[in-house]
Amino acid sequence: MGGAAAVLLPTMDTTGIAALAIALLATAALAWWLRARSGALRRAGAEQEVGMDEAAVLAGLGVHPAEADLTVVQFSTAFCAPCRATRARLLQLQRTRPGLAYVHVDAESHLDAVRALDVRRTPTLLYLDRTGRLIGRSSGAPRPEELTAVVAAHTEARTEARTEARE
Repeated sequence: MGGAAAVLLPTMDTTGIAALAIALLATAALAWWLRARSGALRRAGAEQEVGMDEAAVLAGLGVHPAEADLTVVQFSTAFCAPCRATRARLLQLQRTRPGLAYVHVDAESHLDAVRALDVRRTPTLLYLDRTGRLIGRSSGAPRPEELTAVVAAHTEARTEARTEARE
């Protein structure tokens, strides 16, 4: 009788289950990677220097990096909730850090600038030093602690230098 029961049960092909498991693992890994990158500051290398064209686009948006230790340019849209939170955090930091300049750009109203600066999602933040060099860039809502650390690192150095110069 044991042999008859085995005949009635079909043999199951595990190829489909293995393919599904691999697809689920790949999807989970991709989702983790995208989430880890979202909002993370990517430091600029030599290949990310602001060129003449980009500098002209930024100047057209009212960005004047020579007037501050650190200039943060935020591209956002009206419907973007993380954009509003990022803007509030940057305005709060600007009140406590005199060397920080913040420029808000409505991405929908400045599509040519969005294309020229390769802005693909909102919020996108560009971090420029006093010379106009791109220090870094982030796409997606930046982590509050990372945003605070970048601002502190680039605005405190000038404040300390002023204090040392007075002594």
